[in-house]
Amino acid sequence: MQIEDFDYHLPPERIAQVPLEPRDSSRLLIDRGPGRVAEHGHVTDLVDELRDGDLLVVNDSKVIPARLTLRRETGGAAEVVLLEPLDPQRRSWEALVRPARKLRAGETLYTSDGTALVAVGDRTAAGDTFRVTILGEAAPLDSLQRFGVMPLPPYITTALADAERYQTVYANEPGSAAAPTAGLHLTPTLIEQLTARGVELARVELVVGLDTFKLVDEPDPTTHLIHTERYSVPATTMEACQQARRVVAVGTTATRALETAAATGVLEGRSQLFIYRPYEWAIVDLLLTNFHMPRTTLLMMIDAFVGSRWRDLYGTALAGDYRFLSFGDAMLLTRSAPR
Repeated sequence: MQIEDFDYHLPPERIAQVPLEPRDSSRLLIDRGPGRVAEHGHVTDLVDELRDGDLLVVNDSKVIPARLTLRRETGGAAEVVLLEPLDPQRRSWEALVRPARKLRAGETLYTSDGTALVAVGDRTAAGDTFRVTILGEAAPLDSLQRFGVMPLPPYITTALADAERYQTVYANEPGSAAAPTAGLHLTPTLIEQLTARGVELARVELVVGLDTFKLVDEPDPTTHLIHTERYSVPATTMEACQQARRVVAVGTTATRALETAAATGVLEGRSQLFIYRPYEWAIVDLLLTNFHMPRTTLLMMIDAFVGSRWRDLYGTALAGDYRFLSFGDAMLLTRSAPR
């Protein structure tokens, strides 16, 4: 296996900069499995694709306004992107801090109105992140709501008019530094229509980090040091998966949570699962997912799910003017590997 196996040409103009309205109007490339031609549709067609006995599993982690534009005591600019809380009160965080080479442990960073907001701590063991502390009497999440903005991926350069469009309609527990983007397509009405058809809804939580977007640099991608993410799969969700006719995971994050719980037998913890071919699937039968960047662990997961025909699917999408990445269109994939 080589990293070139997961490369393809993505023209910059195909990267969606803004989400479509309504959410479920995005296009949907429907994969019928090996040897069958994929069909073009829209996310609203899920009502026809799913049926009684299917289980739709969503990741209900909520994105926090984790990007903070701050000032140093010297007046220089600084930026903090909170990645994951290090204590239950969410006052201490692992974070990306810029300018990383100039900032030192013990520095205080300020908002534009002079409010002392972040104390910079030591570097973490990873070396490229810092421990930081949210200052002030206000609850940390309240301070983030006041001073922070949504941490959009670096390939999105257009300002987001409505911050809620980078949030799923069922988002619950705040914590993620990136959205589980496949879920951005679902609407309350669509979920109600699916429920009326006998499709059940179950939830998991996987706290999404920015490493989700990190490119794989190693020539042999299986040697890549996969990032870990905190996950929780309720026992009721696992029971529902065992009873379902088909398990339909909404996004790679829900997939990782489910497959981690199945592989380890542990329903809550940190996922270190790196899914690539060959992989023995335990839970997921169908996968609703967006189109991913080349040379990423997410694309390696897709390859493990459908095999090398992902190239045909991506080629069809590129030829058909589909929109790519976080605010782009979606696919409904049928697992090829045995379960």
